[in-house]
Amino acid sequence: MPWFVKLEEGIVAKPQFDAVIPEHLAWLQNLALAGHQPRSGYWADCKGLNGDGAGGMLLFWALDWAEAQRLISTDPLIQRGCVRWSLHEWSLVFGAFDPAPSRSETAAPAPTSAGETPALPG
Repeated sequence: MPWFVKLEEGIVAKPQFDAVIPEHLAWLQNLALAGHQPRSGYWADCKGLNGDGAGGMLLFWALDWAEAQRLISTDPLIQRGCVRWSLHEWSLVFGAFDPAPSRSETAAPAPTSAGETPALPG
């Protein structure tokens, strides 16, 4: 199955963005349960257009471009107009990428927002 990447940049005030994060995390969990192998995170080294947050990246599996677009269209951050985004099919050229869940994915994630460091389970 091909990999796809959604790149995003926050375009709303931090309180508005943060209010959507719990729904976004639940959406990511649903992608994982459906076998799409999502890997998601935010840019820790820059600010978004609004100065409050940088946005981030989602790497995931989809059958094809149409499915990738359909999946992304259900992201609460997109539906609520919190991010400017682009979608790309990604081809791994060098190295290996193990899609097995990381240790941090085996515990329920604590909701975080752009600019905050998530707590990893002990």
